[in-house]
Amino acid sequence: MLRKQGALIAGLLALTASSLVIGAGPDSNWPTWRGPQDHGSRTAGNLPVRWKPEDVLWKVRLPGKGCSTPIVYEGRIYVTTPAEGRDAVMALDANGKVLWKTEFGKEVPGKHRNASGCNASPVTDGESIFVYFKSGTFAAVDMDGKIRWQMNLIERFGPEILYWDHGTSPVLTKRHVVMARIHQGDSWLAAFDKKTGKLAWKVARNYKTPREGDHGYTTPLVIEHQGKEAILVWGAQHVTLHDAADGKLIWSCGGFNPEGNPLWPTVASPVVCGDVVVVPFGRNDRGIPRLHGIRVAGEGDVTATHRLWKRTDIGTFVPTPAVYNGHVYVLGDRGRLVCIDPESGKTRWSAQFPKHRSKFYGSPLIVANRLYAVREDGTVFVAKIDPDFELLAENPMGEPIIASPVPLGDRILLRGWKHLYCVGR
Repeated sequence: MLRKQGALIAGLLALTASSLVIGAGPDSNWPTWRGPQDHGSRTAGNLPVRWKPEDVLWKVRLPGKGCSTPIVYEGRIYVTTPAEGRDAVMALDANGKVLWKTEFGKEVPGKHRNASGCNASPVTDGESIFVYFKSGTFAAVDMDGKIRWQMNLIERFGPEILYWDHGTSPVLTKRHVVMARIHQGDSWLAAFDKKTGKLAWKVARNYKTPREGDHGYTTPLVIEHQGKEAILVWGAQHVTLHDAADGKLIWSCGGFNPEGNPLWPTVASPVVCGDVVVVPFGRNDRGIPRLHGIRVAGEGDVTATHRLWKRTDIGTFVPTPAVYNGHVYVLGDRGRLVCIDPESGKTRWSAQFPKHRSKFYGSPLIVANRLYAVREDGTVFVAKIDPDFELLAENPMGEPIIASPVPLGDRILLRGWKHLYCVGR
């Protein structure tokens, strides 16, 4: 009898221990706001489909309103947040226990109702977590929350002149952490040593545009180009590709706004599918969508040679598209979802989530043929997407959600204005 009890206790301890490392391992890491390949997708997983707010596995009250998307590395969750008027980053385990919180300087709150001082999402290489805030604070902390280095990019390079709040998140190459500033002023792309924060290189990126066209909120993409690391940047109505080693311009593509429309900033980030970069533009929120397909390979000015297609009937202003099984999924601000072929730009299918006065700000997540889309009122839609669209569930959370959903093993993380939720088994 004692032996059986001992075995039972050992089994329970093992189960408890395993619950603490759910989501651990490289296949479960989500080290950037759009995942390990910047696709916003994962091919395997069994995330929940239907739930109620009271059925969540756990929820944690966050110390302040934030809009950044959490990241996951080896079973730990990292999220930026305001904390008692200061910029902060905190770590939680898979059960929602707060492990540490590191604070920096004074928070600068957001202007838009759906913004905060921590719109930018963190990123990690497994050795450090890199963060950026509207205040200009740019920092690296180790995996236990100790500050490795920090600086203020506004104090160093001048104020960020944007009509709305910042949105650009840092990205990582093998050697550097990279930031882009695209605004009404001196615009640039810069790389900093990951270990020391020392400036490695900085290149100008200035283009003349119509009013507000030089306001950029997108996040760069680190891709492979001719066997080398390269950085793809979309902003100021130009796509540019830069050598990751020194920032040297490889190619540029303009011609996105030949009519000279004003008030067309760049908000949604591009995605790369195969050898094509799909670029959202225009003002889909005002019924003026644009979507472009550009060939990634090339050198010099490729404006006249590398544009594959252009759509004027579909697009997105805020949500960044997702890539899954060779297709691109474009979620519009009013809930229209379109699956397209990246080579031709042709529609595979089109669907509409239930219409509502609230818009979609978070970018869609795809896991194992299910797409998760979050409306700003906190409703989480789940749909099957292959071969056709089928709406599976509509899950109201009762709290505004602007951040993008994130997988944690077979669970899903939802960052609301006030809480971080974990849904699943």
